[in-house]
Amino acid sequence: MEALKQGSDALFILLGGIMVLAMHAGFAFLELGTVRKKNQVNALVKILVDFSVSTVVYFMVGYSVAYGTSFFVGAEQLAQKNGYDLVKFFFLLTFAAAIPAIISGGIAERARFWPQLVATAVIVGFVYPFFEGIVWNQGFGVQAWIKSMAGEEFHDFAGSIVVHAVGGWLALPAVILLGARANRYRKDGAISAHPPSNIPFLALGAWILTVGWFGFNVMSAQTIDKISGLVAVNSLMAMVGGTLAALALGRNDPGFVHNGPLAGLVAVCAGSDLMHPLGALVTGAIAGGIFVVMFTLTQNRWKIDDVLGVWPLHGLCGAWGGLACGIFGAKALGGLGGVSFGAQAIGTLMGVAWAVAGGFAVYGLIKAMTPLRLTPEEEYDGADLSIHRIGSTPDREVNW
Repeated sequence: MEALKQGSDALFILLGGIMVLAMHAGFAFLELGTVRKKNQVNALVKILVDFSVSTVVYFMVGYSVAYGTSFFVGAEQLAQKNGYDLVKFFFLLTFAAAIPAIISGGIAERARFWPQLVATAVIVGFVYPFFEGIVWNQGFGVQAWIKSMAGEEFHDFAGSIVVHAVGGWLALPAVILLGARANRYRKDGAISAHPPSNIPFLALGAWILTVGWFGFNVMSAQTIDKISGLVAVNSLMAMVGGTLAALALGRNDPGFVHNGPLAGLVAVCAGSDLMHPLGALVTGAIAGGIFVVMFTLTQNRWKIDDVLGVWPLHGLCGAWGGLACGIFGAKALGGLGGVSFGAQAIGTLMGVAWAVAGGFAVYGLIKAMTPLRLTPEEEYDGADLSIHRIGSTPDREVNW
C-alpha cells in the first residue's frame, strides 16, 4: 500500500506539472493574439525560451533557495519514492516559470530579447523563490511572526500572491522603465489603439490557461490524499464569475471577456481550498470588475502601456485574492475558517513590496548596464524581423 501511495502521489503531481506546463502555451497564444502582427513570432519564442532558462536556473539555484533542497546528488537518491521529489520540482518549476511569462505580456513589442532573459534568470533564481520559501516553506520564521501578530499564518493555497501578485507587481516597474510603445500616446493627447492582431488566438490562449488552471489549483494539494473537489468547484465558480463581470462591465469586448475568467482564477488561488462556492463566485466577479476598470484606467488615463494588462490581471487581482481569502475563507461567510484577514493583509503587502522592490532593482540595474528597449527602427520594423529575422507569415511577406 505504501508503494502504491508513493506511485500515486508521483503520478498525481506529475499530471499537475504537465497541465501547468500546457498553460505556458496559453501564455504564448494570449500574447500572440494581443500584440500586433509584427511581434507574433517574438511572443512565441519568448515564452519557450523563458521557460527553458527558468528550468535551468530553478534547478540549479531557485529550488534550493526556496526549499533548501539540492539536486547535486546521485540519481539513485533522486529516484527514491518513485522520484516524487523530482516531479515536485517539475510542478513547482511551472509556477516559477509563470513569473517571466507574466512579465513578458506587459513589456511586449518593445523589449530587447537578451536583457529580458538575464532578468528571467535573476528573478527565477532568487527574487521569486526567496518569497516562495517564506510563504510555502516557513522561511526565516516570517509565517510564525505573522501568526503571532494576527492569530493565523498567511494562507496562499495555490499562489494568488506568491505567483500572480508577485509576477504582476514585478512587471509594473519593467513596464514603467521601458516606457510606452512608439506612437501609443501622442503629443496632442490622442491615444493610438494598437489593436490586437488575432482575437481567435487570444481566445485560444485564454482557454488553454483556463483548462490548465484546474491543474494549477487542484494539484497544489501535492499528494493524492489531500485532493479536494472543493478546490475544483471553487475554481470553476470564480472563473465564471470573472467572465460574467467582465462581459457586463466590458460592454461585450472580447478582450475583456476572455481575460475575465483569468482574473477570477487568479483571485481564487489563495482561498480555493477554504471558500464556499458562492464566496468563490463573488471573489471571481469582483476580480473581473477590477481587471476591466483598472485596465481601462491604466491604458487610457494613467498612460502606462502594459500591453496585456498583466498588472491589473495578475498584480491587482492577485492582491485581491490574498485579501478575499481572509474574507470568504472565514466561517462567518461559509468558509472553512482557520484564516485571518489581518494575516492575509500582512502577507499580501509583503508580497507586493518585495515584488516592486525586486522589479525596480533587477530592471533598473539591467537598464543602467545595457539598453532594455529596441531601437526606434527595430521597434518600427517589429520584434519578429528585428530579433528573429522572420515574420509570422513569411510566405505572404516575400517581395516578388
